[in-house]
Amino acid sequence: MGEPQQGGQGHRGINRRTLLIGGAAAAAGTVVLARDELGRLWWRMPGVVKKRKEGEVDAPGVQWIAASDYNWRRADRPDDYEIDRVVIHVVQGGYQTALRVFKDPGHGAAAHYVVRKDGHIAQMIRELDVAFHAGNKSWNERSIGIEHEGFVDKASSFTGPMYAASARLTAGICRRYDIPVDREHIVGHVEVPGTDHTDPGPYWDWDRYLRLVREERDKPAPKSTADPTKKA
Repeated sequence: MGEPQQGGQGHRGINRRTLLIGGAAAAAGTVVLARDELGRLWWRMPGVVKKRKEGEVDAPGVQWIAASDYNWRRADRPDDYEIDRVVIHVVQGGYQTALRVFKDPGHGAAAHYVVRKDGHIAQMIRELDVAFHAGNKSWNERSIGIEHEGFVDKASSFTGPMYAASARLTAGICRRYDIPVDREHIVGHVEVPGTDHTDPGPYWDWDRYLRLVREERDKPAPKSTADPTKKA
C-alpha cells in the first residue's frame, strides 16, 4: 500500500467546498431528526395536553379503574417508546388488594391490567402510558404489565378462567404491537433485569399460557364492545 500523497495534483484532501456541502447535509439531517422528535413530544410541552377520552380502555371486555397518577407517567407509546414486551406479575394477595395499592399515591407502582381468578380484568393505566410496574425504567417504557391475583407459592391461585382471560388480553397486545409470542417477549417479573421479585413463581404454567396466547392471537381480532362503566 502506497503512502498518502501530500500535495500537488495528486492531493486528495477535503477542500472547503466539500466541508461546506457536508456541513449543510449534516445540518439538514439534524433538522429532520429534531422535527421528528418534536413531532413525538410536542404534547409534553407546558400548556399542551394530548387529547384523551376519560375511561377509554384498550381491550374489549375490561373494566376501567384508574390507578393513582403518581404510579405512572404520561407517554405516547408506541410513537415515543416501542412496546415489545409483556411482563407477567402475581399480586401476592387478592384482586381488591391490587386495586387498592395501585390507587394509592404513596405506593409508587402499578400495572396496566389486573386479572381476577374468575377472569374479570381491570385496566388501570392506558397502554400508551408508562406504568411503574417492572422496577426497571427502560423496561417500564418498553412493556405492558399484567398483574394476576394470587400467591406465587400456591398452585390453586392460577385458575382456568384466569389463564384464558389473561391469554386473550396478551394476544391482543401482541397483535396491536406486533410482539412475538415467545418467552423472550412475554416474561415474568422475575426476569426483568435488576428486579428482586420472584413472580409469577414456579406454579405459573408457561407452556399452557403461551399455547393459549398463540391460539387467541390466531383468531380473528374481536370487535371492541368494552363498556368502561360496566361493574363487575
